[in-house]
Amino acid sequence: MNRWTIAFFSILIFGSGWLWYSRLPANAPPAVRTPQPAVDHPAPDFSLTRFDTGEPVKLSDLQGKPVILNFWATWCRPCRAEMPALQATYERYGDDLLVVGVDQGEETGVVGPFLEEFGITFPILLDGDTAVGRQYRILGLPTTFFIDSQGIIRRVHAGEINSAILAESIIEIAR
Repeated sequence: MNRWTIAFFSILIFGSGWLWYSRLPANAPPAVRTPQPAVDHPAPDFSLTRFDTGEPVKLSDLQGKPVILNFWATWCRPCRAEMPALQATYERYGDDLLVVGVDQGEETGVVGPFLEEFGITFPILLDGDTAVGRQYRILGLPTTFFIDSQGIIRRVHAGEINSAILAESIIEIAR
């Protein structure tokens, strides 16, 4: 036998042994997992306070309609640049498609003037401690999740959204 054959069989035997040794026992309880924000998986549920009414909004209560869930902040230049496109989408689709903004870590005194400046009328939720942003593993702003009417994430876009990206993504969640 040549040394490659010996190496192959050694790896095969060692690998099999490792799989057997590291297996879970048959009576092990199933792992409890928190839903992760991944494409083709359910959007993790959360509850946040709505800026304009102070009422709690639970993501699962929005099921039945497609949702554009946009994480943003007032200090973020790309967030500022995409707001007109998000507002236009909200105005165009009305109640057939929900546009929801999630402000990351800012106080109402900062958010209010920003919304007035841009004429934002779609629902804005406040994630003051950024717990939902961490739950959704937001690494940079803006980040937008496109969720279908069944609550399944169909697309995630990190970075500034424009009208073309919105139109393409809406087709995917409005099926």
